[in-house]
Amino acid sequence: MSEFALPGWPFLLLLVLLPLGWALMGSGRIRLPYPDIARLAGSRGRGRGRFWWWLPAALRSLALALVIITLVNPVRVWERVESEREGVAIMLAVDISSSMLAEDFRPDNRIEVAKREVIRFVEGRESDWIGLVAFAGEALTMVPGTLDHAVVESAVERLEAGQLRDGTAIGVALATAANRLRDLEPESRIVVLLTDGDNNSGGISPEEATAAAASLGIRVYTIGVGRDGVAPVPVARTAFGYQYANIRVHVNDELLDRMATRTGGLYFRATDPEGLTRIYERINELETTPIKEVRTEERVGMRRELLIAALALVLLELLVAATRSRRVWV
Repeated sequence: MSEFALPGWPFLLLLVLLPLGWALMGSGRIRLPYPDIARLAGSRGRGRGRFWWWLPAALRSLALALVIITLVNPVRVWERVESEREGVAIMLAVDISSSMLAEDFRPDNRIEVAKREVIRFVEGRESDWIGLVAFAGEALTMVPGTLDHAVVESAVERLEAGQLRDGTAIGVALATAANRLRDLEPESRIVVLLTDGDNNSGGISPEEATAAAASLGIRVYTIGVGRDGVAPVPVARTAFGYQYANIRVHVNDELLDRMATRTGGLYFRATDPEGLTRIYERINELETTPIKEVRTEERVGMRRELLIAALALVLLELLVAATRSRRVWV
């Protein structure tokens, strides 16, 4: 796109070039005093001869037009629009206690279904800073936080029950995740905590951890996994495979709902794999990544190019005039 400092420059150009072009075209007419010679000139190619006579005038007029355009300070403008995503800072807290081996999410157990859905959630958060905390009877930061989501996905794939002391330390898990988000700048900071039980371990209560997260402006989304009641859980491994026992499992819905509500988040309950899929999709919709458009404009003057073009036209005019003179004398 081009811009000019003088908006009415085309009218100025017309006022100068029309009379000049008319005069130049008129001055290029051939007046021969001898009729016979005039007829002879016309019979040798009337169209081609006229072309050689008016071409220098046209080149001179075009060169003058370019000079006039340079007087109105023409500039070439490039506008570039870039979209910047202001990512959300997310800490994922995943329960890997022994009860997560319950096989009420057949054909897989709870932890395998949870890992699959967490990875899918990470894949859909392209611009976000994401970290991972695993917890059972204690909590461990697996990934402090990164934009390299392949690292997070790899860490999620390696999660296994038995990596930590058994139990369910929900308060410690939330406190550990919130601590990782404490010094980050993004306005949107969230913790997505997934568990299938009730807090029964750790030196920090869920209420204390929730109060700390709320004071830091961190939203907490809690997910309860599994059905209440009795579920088959592997308790030993023999030469013939796993040995199962029916163990009563219970998700503390009231506690998880209070934690989410106090921080401005939501509590979800998943009783089957499809339900867990929908929950992570819902959280993905709720925590949209803001998009900011940045418009940049670059202006480059065109005077130099136009003057070079005008000079080239003048030189071409001189060359054509010299060629025309040789044609006349010949």
